Amino acid sequence: MAQLTPLVTHTDLPLPVFRKGKVRDVYEVGKDRLLMVATDRISAFDVVLEPGIPDKGACLTQISNFWFNFLAEKGIDNHLVATDLADFPAELRPYQDVLRGHAVLVERLQPLPVECIVRGYITGSGWKDYQKTGKVCGIDLPRGLRESERLAQPIFTPSTKADTGHDQNISFEGASAIVGQDTAAWLRDTSLRIYEAARDYAAERGIILADTKFEFGKRADGTIVLMDEVLTPDSSRFWPADQYEVGHGQPSFDKQFVRDWLETQEWDKTPPGPRLPAAIVAGTSRRYKEAYEQLVGKAFSV
Repeated sequence: MAQLTPLVTHTDLPLPVFRKGKVRDVYEVGKDRLLMVATDRISAFDVVLEPGIPDKGACLTQISNFWFNFLAEKGIDNHLVATDLADFPAELRPYQDVLRGHAVLVERLQPLPVECIVRGYITGSGWKDYQKTGKVCGIDLPRGLRESERLAQPIFTPSTKADTGHDQNISFEGASAIVGQDTAAWLRDTSLRIYEAARDYAAERGIILADTKFEFGKRADGTIVLMDEVLTPDSSRFWPADQYEVGHGQPSFDKQFVRDWLETQEWDKTPPGPRLPAAIVAGTSRRYKEAYEQLVGKAFSV
């Protein structure tokens, strides 16, 4: 069994802070690079919970790195500069125990203000919208679909990127109004291409990729590349294929395990959240590692 890395719920590095989010800490490295650190913090219902989840940040980082490399071989460029600690700035060497497996050095891009969501199955907020309107983000779908059913073709359902609060689902036309029609069409076509390649690979590994979201950024020369995290259990719904049954929600390799437990608690979903019991922490950590091992095809290690 792989040895646990130190629990990383807080970072304090000798670099200017670019942004600290619910689960990731981002630092400036000069004018054109960022250091992204995926911590072991976990959030649910937009609330950061205690304690952290051992190895969560490292699992997410290593899964993202795997997919970035997989997609680069298919011509999809990305923001990665370095994943090896030896290639990080020298002033970070005293922090190797914290950064190992958790951090990547990336290009500093201009993020496009649209999240690119692709749905191959009807679930989550898409299922709720479909029940009310028969549509998802303005896209008409056939009548009589059941929860978790596979769609005949995957659909592109973008959303806004909110600095605070929740993202809002928008139509393709809404995305075009934000980034321009040509860019929106490129984002749609590229997102669908990535989803289909990842879906087919995951299927070979016994995993259903139900839906996912991508983020893209623009370089100074106008080139658009994939950024942020990609195809992780935090940005995607991965379902074990051998447990798949149409007609209800599915077990998944993500923090749904935590959400399900929280729904049994007397909590109004405002901070602070209930403290996670040891069994929930261990079970969640195990699910992230199972996702890594099944997708990547080797034992998790940092």
